[in-house]
Amino acid sequence: MAEAHAAVAFQFTVTNEGIDFDINHEALKAVFESGRRSWVKRFRRFQNGMVNTTYPASPASWLAVLTAVTALTLARVDPSMGMIEKLKNNFLPVEYLGATPAIYLSTAIYATLLWLVIIFSVRFILKRLLSYKGFMYEGRGKVSLKTKIWTVLLRCFATRKPRLFGYQNALPNLPLPPLKDTMRRYLLSVRGFLNDEEFERMELLVKDFEVGLGPRLQRYLRLKWWWSTNYVSDWWEEYVYLRGRAPIMVNSNYYGMDAIAMAPTFMQAARAANQTTGLLTFRREIERETLKPLIIQGMIPLCSYQYERLFNTTRIPGLETDKVVHLKDSKHVAVMSRGRFYKVVFQVNGKMLNPAELQKQYQLIIDDPVGPMDGEEHLAALTAGDRIPWALARQRFFMRGVNKVSLKAIETAAFMVVLDDEVQDYDTEPLKMILSNQTLPPWYKERPQELTDDQKPSPAQDEWNQNRKLDQFSHSLLAGTGHNRWFDKCFNLVIFKNGRLGVNAEHSIADAPVMAHLFEYAFGEDLSLGYTDEGACKGTVGATYASPTRLKWELSEELTSVIETSLDTAKKIADDLDFHLLVHNHFGKGKMKKCKVSPDGFIQMGMQLAYYRDAGKFNLTYEASMTRFFREGRTETVRPCTISSCDFVKSMEDASATKEERLAKFHKAVDAHVNGYRDAMCGKGIDRHLFCLYVVSKYLNEDSPFLQKVLSEPWRLSTSQTPHQQMNNLDLAKHPELISAGGGFGPVAKDGYGVSYIVAGENVIFYHVSSSRSSPNTDAWRFSKHIEQANIDILALFN
Repeated sequence: MAEAHAAVAFQFTVTNEGIDFDINHEALKAVFESGRRSWVKRFRRFQNGMVNTTYPASPASWLAVLTAVTALTLARVDPSMGMIEKLKNNFLPVEYLGATPAIYLSTAIYATLLWLVIIFSVRFILKRLLSYKGFMYEGRGKVSLKTKIWTVLLRCFATRKPRLFGYQNALPNLPLPPLKDTMRRYLLSVRGFLNDEEFERMELLVKDFEVGLGPRLQRYLRLKWWWSTNYVSDWWEEYVYLRGRAPIMVNSNYYGMDAIAMAPTFMQAARAANQTTGLLTFRREIERETLKPLIIQGMIPLCSYQYERLFNTTRIPGLETDKVVHLKDSKHVAVMSRGRFYKVVFQVNGKMLNPAELQKQYQLIIDDPVGPMDGEEHLAALTAGDRIPWALARQRFFMRGVNKVSLKAIETAAFMVVLDDEVQDYDTEPLKMILSNQTLPPWYKERPQELTDDQKPSPAQDEWNQNRKLDQFSHSLLAGTGHNRWFDKCFNLVIFKNGRLGVNAEHSIADAPVMAHLFEYAFGEDLSLGYTDEGACKGTVGATYASPTRLKWELSEELTSVIETSLDTAKKIADDLDFHLLVHNHFGKGKMKKCKVSPDGFIQMGMQLAYYRDAGKFNLTYEASMTRFFREGRTETVRPCTISSCDFVKSMEDASATKEERLAKFHKAVDAHVNGYRDAMCGKGIDRHLFCLYVVSKYLNEDSPFLQKVLSEPWRLSTSQTPHQQMNNLDLAKHPELISAGGGFGPVAKDGYGVSYIVAGENVIFYHVSSSRSSPNTDAWRFSKHIEQANIDILALFN
């Protein structure tokens, strides 16, 4: 009862002398501060909205225009050519206002209208300038006169430093390609791996579509393009991510990992606290829009739309489709530790807990001797299994009582913190050697059976090799145990028992480059905050705050049965996931640049050669590229398996081909790939256009054999490049041990590979290779070795 009394601001009793008021000043102060913070946030949002609405002008420019127009009017110079007088006589009640106030008011109205005309004119010009993509197709050092003029104009119209969402209204819409252009590019993209008979059938399907259903679907899609800010993104989120009924663990979520060659601390609670502080600092910059938007070449902005939902967001399961729920604010994080769930409030009376205070909170959770209640340990498996059972269970068991309260605490949290009881460790010395371009001993790279007797490792080295510790690290971040990640949350910050960390992210909310930006920032903040010599967070615990709240559950036998069924599904997926993290240290970006070829083109041609050697055939290949030059842009598909790439691979496997012939075909293949990548980034892609045409056909209840064929083709090689460094807060040249190994994802096809790679500096490339153990045709380690050898063979062409 003491807590209840303390929470009451006004207390009173009736006495013989009247009513005796007892005012709790602390409670009144808390109420006042809460209201003040609320209004400050509202004002800040209003202010940001005004700044973004008027960009590239500023609200202050309105005062300048008003002052200039008023000054000219008072000097008896009419800048409006009679419009001020017309406004006064036709729209203002002069007889009530008086002549002088009416003149001033009509002047203010005209100045405001003039200001808006200037804003929208400048924004129109800026949008037209940002629509120009000719610079993308010009080689290094070859800048046309048109591009030079464009550069000067763009710098003139975008000189003011924008806020995070400042450029949004000035970004152009994603263009809708002509139907014939997409059909032509599609046929070129499949010619390399289809035989003559298959290609003739595909040509017939394309021709029937072009003269039949295609133009009708294109007309409907053009209407959507005209009406919406982005004709792809909402359908892509809904139909590719949210409507899928299969588990999102491995199939949709992706992961990122720590800088793997260094460990700032081995204290789990301390690392979690510093990282939480860094993440919340990033969140604050998003809320205040002080985070600088990513700008290419110092002048071309990327869309910031995906940053809006990075925090305070969760995915809610449904019977037919899931939905994404985002809150404007949250003052707590949800914590999972040893099968138990907690709520940790990080903002008290408007003040953020400092890292030392957060460390204390996390340590209380770690030290809590009370184990999970019956059924609680596997509760998170609901988010890892099939979506329909989870949706039914949520409706039946989590809509009332303590289950509703506890689930709400998780779903409304800023993000999920997982204090994992596993130890994910590995020897950092070989990794430091790699990043410093030193020679590794053979036991680090090879399987034991592939070594000669004099190369056999010591028992400790053999244990390293057998355990494949980096592979286990990756596997744990992506799948965990099937019940120790809340896969529906915007992201899970995973802190292992020895202080190693990573992230598991929900894909519908944001793509990997945006999440990589977030954690690059948080990692920089982590190092900036630093640790004591003992590995604890710096600072002091300034006050005594409430302990973490243990979340409670009512888990019936029926609900426990559903949980265990979801866990069985999750375990099958996790057990079937084969993973290998290839540390390719034979060369990196430095030598590829000396070859005067695109590093991405080099890597993709290496994977085409590796896949042919692994599978004995060519196959449809997916590479993700971004379309964030456009408003609300997300991704587009690049198709690296082209006619030119197939010709190059065949020449590499042809013993009679000369080095000159192979090199010429390699350059042709890379040029074709680079042009395809440019097309995808510039809104001239193939697959998103075909996907949207397919969605329109379903709305019209029309069947298209061509679209059904295209969208049913499996991506047996799915690839993605993780950006290396999007900020300048870390000097990786001086401190290569801070380089991150990037992240990865699961295979898209059961008989295929998922490959994520990051060009991590001049000397190393990290490949995250995934496949399914149940497929007799794939092996992640084997394919990694093919990638490594293919890269070496290609580099030999230049020697």
